[in-house]
Amino acid sequence: MTIDVDGFPVAYTIAGPGDAKTIAVLLQGWGTDYRVYDYIEACICDRIRLVRFDFPGFGGTPEPAEPWNVGQYADFFCHFMQALGIKKAILMGHSFGGRVILKLAGNEKTHRLPFEIAGIVLIDAAGIRAEQTPAQKKSVRRFKRLKKFFAIPLVHWFAPDVIDEWLKNQGSADYRNASPVMKKAMVMAISEDLSDLLPNVQEDTLLIWGDRDTATPLTDGQKMESLIPNAGLCVIENAGHFSFAEQPAVFKSIMDNYFK
Repeated sequence: MTIDVDGFPVAYTIAGPGDAKTIAVLLQGWGTDYRVYDYIEACICDRIRLVRFDFPGFGGTPEPAEPWNVGQYADFFCHFMQALGIKKAILMGHSFGGRVILKLAGNEKTHRLPFEIAGIVLIDAAGIRAEQTPAQKKSVRRFKRLKKFFAIPLVHWFAPDVIDEWLKNQGSADYRNASPVMKKAMVMAISEDLSDLLPNVQEDTLLIWGDRDTATPLTDGQKMESLIPNAGLCVIENAGHFSFAEQPAVFKSIMDNYFK
């Protein structure tokens, strides 16, 4: 299904009992399609009504004309909720989706939301900007120097194929696979540290983390638990950034207890 939100034909789906008292909305990780989260829907849609959708630039929804920051994605989500007429919902977020939720909940006192957040579930969520190690800083400086050098027309002319291939292989897989607009949006997102907003999050918050997550390491989840007043952390062993898919039985047990 699609629904028009701010001129975007947003791909979305709704599952679960039509008379369910609880509504949850799942905000996706960076660059994913909402269908990546089919298993989460299967875990909980017998008890609640679950909404999944694709942000602009993700899955089946066209990308914005210009790069968006996290605040713009948060504003868009508010408009999406208004378009569906949802007044109260539990917000579930994986990776980047968690970042958007923290932006909303952390600014709730100063920016009135058009809906009530009934609770928060963050799964391997983003939002903490890690301090770079000396080796990482050195690597970034080297990359910037080489990029500037290779941009010199004469240098690029000398070995264009080699240089273009080198540039294409820099950064994470998500970054390499993104369009120029979404690359800039991704850089803005990961450059923003939301740590200062965490004490402002007043909703009950369930944190679910894979202990082998390298994209958003467990230390991020532990920091969120310490800074969010009403947070609890569930660690899934032998799972990485997609903990819900890597240890589905454990994840289902957590969902069964949360959505009783």
